[in-house]
Amino acid sequence: MSAFEKTKDNDIAASAAHRDRVRLFCSYVLPSVLSFALSGIYAIVDGFFIGNSIGDAGLSAINIAYPVTALIQAVGTGAGMGGAVLYAVRLAEDRRSDAENVLRGTILFLTVSGILLSLLLFPAIDPLLTLMGAEGHLHTLGREYLQIIVLGAILQIFGTGIVPLIRNNNGSLFSMFCMIAGFLTNIVLDYAFVWIFSWGMTGAAAATIIGQGVTMAGGFLYLLLKKLPFWGPVRRKRMLCLHILRIGIAPFGNTMCPMISLLLMNKFSLTWGGERGVASYACIAYIMTIVYLLLQGVGDGSQPLMSQYYGIGSKEEVRQIRRLSYGAAWIVSALCMACLFVLRGEIGPLFGSSGAVSVDVAAALPIFLTAVPFVSFTRVTTSALYATEQNICSYILVYAEPVLLALLLLIIPPFWKQDGVWWSMALSQILTCLIALGIKIYSDRR
Repeated sequence: MSAFEKTKDNDIAASAAHRDRVRLFCSYVLPSVLSFALSGIYAIVDGFFIGNSIGDAGLSAINIAYPVTALIQAVGTGAGMGGAVLYAVRLAEDRRSDAENVLRGTILFLTVSGILLSLLLFPAIDPLLTLMGAEGHLHTLGREYLQIIVLGAILQIFGTGIVPLIRNNNGSLFSMFCMIAGFLTNIVLDYAFVWIFSWGMTGAAAATIIGQGVTMAGGFLYLLLKKLPFWGPVRRKRMLCLHILRIGIAPFGNTMCPMISLLLMNKFSLTWGGERGVASYACIAYIMTIVYLLLQGVGDGSQPLMSQYYGIGSKEEVRQIRRLSYGAAWIVSALCMACLFVLRGEIGPLFGSSGAVSVDVAAALPIFLTAVPFVSFTRVTTSALYATEQNICSYILVYAEPVLLALLLLIIPPFWKQDGVWWSMALSQILTCLIALGIKIYSDRR
């Protein structure tokens, strides 16, 4: 065989391998993106029904109270993803007994976390609302919402924490169906509880909790159908919990840090724009949350593949999957930016906002959209880092954004007022992306 023929055969083989890789990538990432899209819509469903029922005050109250909800979901996501990464790596290393021990340990971790969060947060609801800037009527509405959310913490913990475990057991499609079931339940019950029975904030919170419970039930059904040993004695509990925590701190931050940013943005919006500024940011935050979760869906959807290839020592395949993730994330970014820019005038009315708030939302949204491509790079890079147990680098990326945002909010708004608040968020995300680029280069050279 001539050198030309050998080269041609190698090119054909490489092309076939690339097509197979793309198909495998899509089979993991597309269900994940859809699941995260539903997770994002979860976040706005309560706002839609409450905003169109109670108005700007109800929308602002949910927005102010939402960081507590996000804390609960972030604990579930962090613990679930930490266990899921470890589970996938142990399976790839052909250490099935250890993988099953990780599964049991993660379920135990989620159970204990849910119980502890309810016990710790319920007495702290009023101080937390005060800390987050809620006063008067907003405080009352926020308390009605959070009492139900906190009491049902364990359902939210499992609703978010069991999905990564399913996805890392080659169950991406099933995890998507679990999310769809919970999402539809939430919508139906929001309509019934808020609009028909007029239960207000309590009804919206109950609908959210029950929806998460449906997702949890679907997850346990999967574990039973697959006959996975998810309950029983756990070996080396302390060491396993520490390992789950080390990996889970980054995905926890991916969910929680936007809420820290939300707290900061609410506080400075109250200072520079009053209740109108908070209501405007509530609409923007709901929409941008969906965008960020779509991008996280790309990163976390590719995580099982990167963890598996990392477990068997195939670094080149890890890079190839990461490269596909960057491309997919940029496509998602471009589509989201185009759609939201065209529809920017319809976002305020979607949530029942006043005319003045709707105008402010349409004017401010393009500022947030400028940072979306930068966020896409950061999210994929972060997922690749914790998928391959590069924990310290992933921590730096996740927690850099709220630190930068806090600094910029102290510097810029005194000169640009409310517009300065908007630009502080965009600039913090752009600067975080530059840090991500530096860490990626450093990691690749290592």
